[in-house]
Amino acid sequence: MYKVVISGTGLFTPPHAVSNEALVVAFNQYVADFNAAHAAQIAGGEIAALTESSAEFIEKASGIKQRYLMDAAGVLDSRRMAPSLPERDNDALSVQAEMAVAAAREALARAGRTAADIDMVIVACSNMPRPYPALSIEVQQALGISGYAFDMNVACSSATFGIQTAVGAIASGQARAVLMVNPEICSAHLNFRDRDSHFIFGDACTAVLLERAELATAAQRFEVVDCKLATLFSNNIRNNFGFLNRCDERGIGALDKLFVQQGRKVFKEVCPMVGEHIVAHLDSQAIQPGDVKRFWLHQANLSMNQLIARRVLGRDAAADEAPVILDRYANTSSAGSVIALHLHHEDMAAGDLGVLSSFGAGYSVGSVILRKC
Repeated sequence: MYKVVISGTGLFTPPHAVSNEALVVAFNQYVADFNAAHAAQIAGGEIAALTESSAEFIEKASGIKQRYLMDAAGVLDSRRMAPSLPERDNDALSVQAEMAVAAAREALARAGRTAADIDMVIVACSNMPRPYPALSIEVQQALGISGYAFDMNVACSSATFGIQTAVGAIASGQARAVLMVNPEICSAHLNFRDRDSHFIFGDACTAVLLERAELATAAQRFEVVDCKLATLFSNNIRNNFGFLNRCDERGIGALDKLFVQQGRKVFKEVCPMVGEHIVAHLDSQAIQPGDVKRFWLHQANLSMNQLIARRVLGRDAAADEAPVILDRYANTSSAGSVIALHLHHEDMAAGDLGVLSSFGAGYSVGSVILRKC
């Protein structure tokens, strides 16, 4: 069995930064228009008036201050409130493949690798642009990589599950190096007219290059010590959009065809699940939580991350122990924990330990223990 290292990461950040304040202006205009158009029904008690949002409410509820979007104009148009991303010709590079290629090229450059060194491509994210052909194969072709590629979806845990899959292929000798990419356009599955969730998500793409340890030459490398994955079925985070929708017209346009969640239940159930998962994983490797220099946690909600870190460490985590990027990027699903790793690792010394962890719909949770080389 070969040892495996992460030898490069990449990040694509969309061009449009949208503040809470800008998002609230659009949302509150929609609320005003809705309440005016339905004034009679509201007065008669037939429907409830919608409630305005605020930047202060958003930051208090989530810790988010802004997000990056692939398109801001469509989202901020109170008559549309969805990104405007024109469908591309079948022979043109798709928008998610374009994001993936940008992040992948940075990961390859950081690892000192070219397409010729890669044997396998995994695209792991929450939402794919189509059932087939696989987005990963499109990315593979765009980068000029031989070998094979496939897609996988474990929602917000897709990156850690993708890393485990890559580690298995490299450790067994099936591949020398694997490119794992997470192109997330979360704005396209978000209901921007829902006060409880209109602010949660942003768009981004990350990439991770994993390879056989003895072949790696990058200056910044992390040995993959171990991976641990777990799933538990729950309906508390769900998106029912899919090809079967057309088979029952009653559901077309229903709210559950976009992101929906029972936020309080998710918080109550996921936090202890993730905390126990990480503690058990570290214990299996005879590692004390206090010996871990950094926790790169899934960036969904600031309070969730604080509670999970407190459960693992037995105290509040310092800012550099569990770095936060969701204030700038919001929840980018599978990309979030990798963004934290990408932006917060260069100060670590040889031998330092870190834990990359993701959690979300499924429920799913994944953790990857890393040691700086």
